[in-house]
Amino acid sequence: TPSILFLFFSLKISLWFSCPNVISLSFLRQRCYEHKQYRNGLKFCKQILSNPKFAEHGETLAMKGLTLNCLGKKEEAYDLVRRGLRNDLKSHVCWHVYGLLQRSDKKYDEAIKCYRNALKWDKDNLQILRDLSLLQIQMRDLEGYRETRYQLLQLRPAQRASWIGYAIAYHLLEDYEMAAKIIEEFRKTQQTSPDKVDYEYSELLLYQNQVLREAGLYKEALEHLSNYEKQICDKLAVEETRGEILLKLERLDEATEVYRRLQERNPENWSYYRGLENALKPSSVEETLKIYEEAWEKFPKGLVPRRLPLTFLSGEKFRECLDRYLRMNFSKGCPPVFTTLKSLYNDKEKVAIIEELVVGYETSLKSCRMFNQNDDGKEEPPTTLLWVQYFLAQHYDMIGQQTLSLDYINAAIESTPTLIELFLIKAKIYKHAGNIKEAAQWMDEAQALDTADRFINSKCAKYMLKAGMIKEAEEMCSKFTREGASAVENLNEMQCMWFQTECALAYKGMNKFGEALKKCHEIERHFVEITDDQFDFHTYCMRKMTLRSYVDLLKLEDVLRMHPFYYKAAITAIQIYLSLHDNPLTDDSKELQADTANLSDKELKKLRNKQRRAQKKAQLEEEKKNAEKEKQLKNQKKKKEDDDEEIGGPKEELIPDKLVKVENPLEEAVKFLMPLKHLVKDKIDTHLLAFEIYFRKDKYLLMLQSVKRALAIDPDHPWLHQCLVRFFKGVSESKELPEVVRTVLKQEITRLFGDSNAKSFNQAYLTKHSNSVPHRLAAAKMMVYLDSSTETKAAELATALDESLDNRSIQISTEVLECLRSGVLGDCKERAESYRAECHKLYPYTLAFTPPGYEENTKIANGDVSTEMEELANEM
Repeated sequence: TPSILFLFFSLKISLWFSCPNVISLSFLRQRCYEHKQYRNGLKFCKQILSNPKFAEHGETLAMKGLTLNCLGKKEEAYDLVRRGLRNDLKSHVCWHVYGLLQRSDKKYDEAIKCYRNALKWDKDNLQILRDLSLLQIQMRDLEGYRETRYQLLQLRPAQRASWIGYAIAYHLLEDYEMAAKIIEEFRKTQQTSPDKVDYEYSELLLYQNQVLREAGLYKEALEHLSNYEKQICDKLAVEETRGEILLKLERLDEATEVYRRLQERNPENWSYYRGLENALKPSSVEETLKIYEEAWEKFPKGLVPRRLPLTFLSGEKFRECLDRYLRMNFSKGCPPVFTTLKSLYNDKEKVAIIEELVVGYETSLKSCRMFNQNDDGKEEPPTTLLWVQYFLAQHYDMIGQQTLSLDYINAAIESTPTLIELFLIKAKIYKHAGNIKEAAQWMDEAQALDTADRFINSKCAKYMLKAGMIKEAEEMCSKFTREGASAVENLNEMQCMWFQTECALAYKGMNKFGEALKKCHEIERHFVEITDDQFDFHTYCMRKMTLRSYVDLLKLEDVLRMHPFYYKAAITAIQIYLSLHDNPLTDDSKELQADTANLSDKELKKLRNKQRRAQKKAQLEEEKKNAEKEKQLKNQKKKKEDDDEEIGGPKEELIPDKLVKVENPLEEAVKFLMPLKHLVKDKIDTHLLAFEIYFRKDKYLLMLQSVKRALAIDPDHPWLHQCLVRFFKGVSESKELPEVVRTVLKQEITRLFGDSNAKSFNQAYLTKHSNSVPHRLAAAKMMVYLDSSTETKAAELATALDESLDNRSIQISTEVLECLRSGVLGDCKERAESYRAECHKLYPYTLAFTPPGYEENTKIANGDVSTEMEELANEM
């Protein structure tokens, strides 16, 4: 790297006049380092240090330490670098090496201190200033970055990167006018012919225009765009930017012309129609519709101009436009049509119109192969009926009528049993109906129809993971992973986070917390790697002039952990750590002994047979795994030898048993929580999980902070209500609170709860939300929490299944059943069974509500008796 090459050069100068042989060895050592032949480099380093004159030469010792660090010998490397630094405290080389060592350990703050010390002894050192600026932008020390870039500009005013870096520093500090002036001064130095195609100059002009717009200088930005339009290569960006600026300047006639040109270029772009609406400013629904009617005439095959009016239309006009839109899609055979209309399902009136129209299509197509029996048009092909049934299956699934949904999808499959999309929807219906195992089977059926389709393969693997079929999912993914390597390892290398997230949830559902935590920590490492990867772009983007993308990258990295992948992994990890705190792991043998003590002889014999089968299966899997490992070792032997010479040591291995036996689970949970508190403030679960952690740590002020933030998002949330009641009770019963803290808490509780106590607060909440099942469950749980004598009343309250109740769903009913079985609502085992039976009538496809032994009976009915035969054989 430039840093290392510079250090070698500095070292050579210091040794040149002392010993010509030593400098020749230094050259050889540099060559070894450049080719990553670190061991050979160490040999030459040893020869230098074996010279009595240079046995304690600080810079040589520091370089030797840096080389050892590249081989993973960190402790020895630190010892040597510190020893070299002690021998030559005034050497900028030693301080620079120490900074590089700290940077390799991601101790960026310490590395910055080392670079600053190096600059004390060589203040105009270009390489150290560049390295310092990289760390400052990485750590978002923007003030420091601006100062460093200014020094570099003074030292190298002829270099393009010096000007660009200084301008970006002001841009990131939101001093847009200054950034625009710097870019303009630099642009004046560029001599470019107007007829020459220069992409780098084009990107500079677009970046300059972006800065002007962010500064609010829209007139100047428009003038700039007009002056340099011919020299900008991205003509689409020019037109889109012009339209945006004209709207800001309220020059609506010109903006209208721009957006009409853009429409002609791409009539399927939603944003162009929105821009045209903003330019024309229609005062009524009729005027807005007229914009789209003109587009229908211009673009008769366009789907977007027919879809967008459906958002704001209603009544008969909505029906008329929807009719045209659906007929066009069904005739063409457009599978995503339901997805495009899904946003309309928040309006019950529109849902009713959709259902009426499409059911009418199906009836008419069956009888006369036309959309309407009164139509005089041509007959539709048979595929039109297929897509109508496909739509209806999704429609009824969306509104929760799974039986009707399955009828339509089965009819479609019967007519066209080779269409993959039909099996995908059938799997989705079963998933929504609560039968993920059946869903996984149908998804596997879809995958079998096209084994070369990676999307279907991934979908199938995802459904298998949701069904707890982890081994099967790994085998499914192995069809598209690298040969000679484990599918799981390869997916981890590729940062395939959807797979790891689903794995974590699957392991969590199986109570394999160690394996689940391993997946969560792997995802955390991916985000750390993505953050570190910025280093590759700080210099590259300024060299290649991809400045707009670079600024976007920096802004993305600032909010990186807002990503759903990290959010899911963090939530899963926090829940596991909370569970580990509440129920610490005990000795497995003691648990097994306690479980088997209450079993009859027959049950014990059956359990032992099951254990023997599991042991035999595990042994076979272990043998298979060992064979695969041997094969992988042979294939990777050469690669491993090469990797031994690579920079950086091995990462710490994530061991499930070690992760699950952590000493302080709550502290580990806080590590995952902190990024969410800073970046995902708008989701209530963030603050409620924070409350759960602080509640267990008895941090009452932090609990107060969490509930107040949650109240600002959704004051009626069922989980929040439970947190408030527990907080109320905890404050009233705690005797170890300092007086000042107690005073603050009482004031806030009075503001939150009024003069009521916890019981009356719970009753008021129940009265307010008496028609909502989730809220009734939350109130029932708190009734038992506050007074155990109310178990019967609470169970009746939670298990009501009247049709008049709101928010009744498979998910909340499953949660109620789990509460009944776990004892959260008291001793309700009999009530749990009757509730399960009632739910089974309502949701016949949901596995959670099926009678005991249902799966085994189903297997026997389907001819799958291999397990039963195996059990009989083992018993004999």
